[in-house]
Amino acid sequence: MVLLFLLIISLSSIPSFSIHNFHQPFPIVEPDPGHTKLRLSREGLEAIERITNPIASVAVIGPHRSGKSFLLNQLLSLSCYEGFGVGHMRDVKTKGIWVWGTPIELDINGVRTSVLYLDTEGFESVGKSNVYDDRIFALATVMSSVLVYNLPETIREADISRLSFAVELAEEFYGRVKGDDVAFEPAKLLWLIQRDFLQGKSVQEMVNEALQRVPNTNGDKNIDLVNQIRDSLAMMGNNNTAFSLPQPHIQRTKLCDMNDVELDQLYVTRREQLKELVTSIISPKIVQGKTLNGKEFVSFLEQILDALNKGEIPSSGSLVEVFNKGIIERCLKLYGEKMATLDLPLSEEYLQGVHNRSRNEVMKVFDQQHFGHHHAKKSTMQLNEEIKKMYKNVILQNEYQSSKLCEALYIRCEDKMDQLQILRLPSLAKFNAGFLQCNHSFDHECIGPSKTNYVTRINKMLGKSRSQFIKEYNQRLFNWLVVFSLIMVVIGRFVIKFILIEIGAWILFIFLETYTKMFWSVESLYYNSAWQFIVATWETLVYNPILDLDRWAIPLGVIMSLFIIYWWSYGRKYGSQWLLPLYRSNKNDPNRQRTD
Repeated sequence: MVLLFLLIISLSSIPSFSIHNFHQPFPIVEPDPGHTKLRLSREGLEAIERITNPIASVAVIGPHRSGKSFLLNQLLSLSCYEGFGVGHMRDVKTKGIWVWGTPIELDINGVRTSVLYLDTEGFESVGKSNVYDDRIFALATVMSSVLVYNLPETIREADISRLSFAVELAEEFYGRVKGDDVAFEPAKLLWLIQRDFLQGKSVQEMVNEALQRVPNTNGDKNIDLVNQIRDSLAMMGNNNTAFSLPQPHIQRTKLCDMNDVELDQLYVTRREQLKELVTSIISPKIVQGKTLNGKEFVSFLEQILDALNKGEIPSSGSLVEVFNKGIIERCLKLYGEKMATLDLPLSEEYLQGVHNRSRNEVMKVFDQQHFGHHHAKKSTMQLNEEIKKMYKNVILQNEYQSSKLCEALYIRCEDKMDQLQILRLPSLAKFNAGFLQCNHSFDHECIGPSKTNYVTRINKMLGKSRSQFIKEYNQRLFNWLVVFSLIMVVIGRFVIKFILIEIGAWILFIFLETYTKMFWSVESLYYNSAWQFIVATWETLVYNPILDLDRWAIPLGVIMSLFIIYWWSYGRKYGSQWLLPLYRSNKNDPNRQRTD
């Protein structure tokens, strides 16, 4: 009982991961101990997964100690004590990326949308690598619908350089897409510049000036790179928005203890205008042409993090590769399903045609759904290679099935030829008919890559069978005719007693025996015109469209035997006078002369 009690106490002391109060910030992405890579946080993911509406997100990025957390609290109308932790008043500062657990509900183009607000770890803080900063920036760029670039005072060259990843994403994922079918839409970039005095140039003028090309007479590669980023940002057009915000108060460390009455009223006015601006430009996150709910957004986040942690330095290429992995798998599945419907074996030309059509259809699907533009070439090459591997397997299956089918047809023809060799009544016409039928069926039924080899084999086999049959045909027919002539002699003499049958049978027997003696060989008989006539008559009787005598020989023989028995028993007693002259016996004739 004591052990049971201790077990219950220990189980009750295990913390629960279920969140009951979502009105607080949660970490969704945290740094690893080395502060080089990122990992997911279960608490923040649970807060997001519960959302069923389409999701939009606002992420604030910027340098370390630039007031990002305070700005987010202001946008959410939260105090520093209940909202995101502000660095100057708490020991806990933002590490990784945090989300406010209770989204703001908005109607965007008639769609109820849940807007998440994300706080990110600042750039250029002590003890972090540049790669870590790049990962934070890249993750915020991909996740957000609106990316607020929070900058104090002015725009520096380093701030523009840091946008290279956002520009690359815009070119890869968004720049190639026109219309509503957007594969992946990066965030709208909001330049938010906070400064003490608003006199002089407007922030839009500052942004436009900062995005102008810098003269590079010396051919500096770094200046060329930054100029390329400037050109790309300028081409993004309406994806850029500039906004200025004055400092809320001179005493910044006391901001968390001030209410709106104590803050600079111009700041309060501009802050409200900023809220309206964010609301006007925000839209649900679009991935592959559709919005994401909570669970889909978390899955999307997992893909991004996997891509960013994959290489030493994050790039749009690594993102493209990870995002396209699932699309490639779906396209390969589609190709496999199309090829699986084929009834193998097929001819090589037809199979190649089906492969080409299926591949083109799959590549069309990939082109419609894939991520990226420049780096997608690698994914395209990968898909092509995988399709080639699958097609090689189909080719091997087709060869196996073709060989299996042609082998079965070959054996069937071989058995057929063997049966024709042992006909009871040899018939060249029947052999030729079977030969042609076998050859025709093989030619039409044997298909696929193995047909060529098997055609050679079957032609050789059929030719050999034909030669052997013809070689034995005349000798077997000669023997049959000799036996037939003797049988007819017996039938004509003793059974039917039909003298003309007996005479004809003797003539045939004498011809067969004397001809071979006179001309020294049976083979010489085969070229005689009389023999040719006998062969033609034999073929007509044995095999013709009406009767196949080889098949009906036994039944006809039985019928003939029964007829002979009947004739022998009863026929000669009745109506035999209509026959031609028969052998007659005068034994019972009363007028028969006696002889001694």
